[in-house]
Amino acid sequence: MVRIRLARRGRKKAAMYDIVVADAKAPRDGRFIEKLGTYNPISNPTKIVLNVDKAVKWLLNGAQPTDTTRSILSHEGVLMRKHLQVGVIKGAITQEVADERFEAWKQEKLGRVEAKKDGLDKKQAVTKSAQLEAERKVNEARAAAIAKKNVVEEAPAAEPAAEEAAAPAEEAAE
Repeated sequence: MVRIRLARRGRKKAAMYDIVVADAKAPRDGRFIEKLGTYNPISNPTKIVLNVDKAVKWLLNGAQPTDTTRSILSHEGVLMRKHLQVGVIKGAITQEVADERFEAWKQEKLGRVEAKKDGLDKKQAVTKSAQLEAERKVNEARAAAIAKKNVVEEAPAAEPAAEEAAAPAEEAAE
């Protein structure tokens, strides 16, 4: 049985995966038949590089994806393309209609991805401005505390000088 699955690579706590076609009995990171792409779950949003045509070819030849790989293939539109291609093979639709439907789905998907990226960028900008504002308030509080400390030290020093100046004036008045 041939499976489409993930093969782990990368360092500890920073895993990257290769999307590969391998025999079901082969080790996870071992021998594989063909590499279809890569998957990086660490980046935000996740980065997937996939050869859609090869993946569709393997699915049509009977390769079974694992659960995680199935969700990745679905996200990238491979399962949609396979579905449309099966319709073309059975004669339900023409190749042009299938390509048109897939392109429409792809454009809709790109719009959703761009909206998510814009939302993440806006959220990051708001977070950064909030952090800068909080830091500005802390700095102002520190500056006020330092100014208050300096004023307190100068005030007691000014009072004895005023008393000394008042004492000679009293003597001169007598």
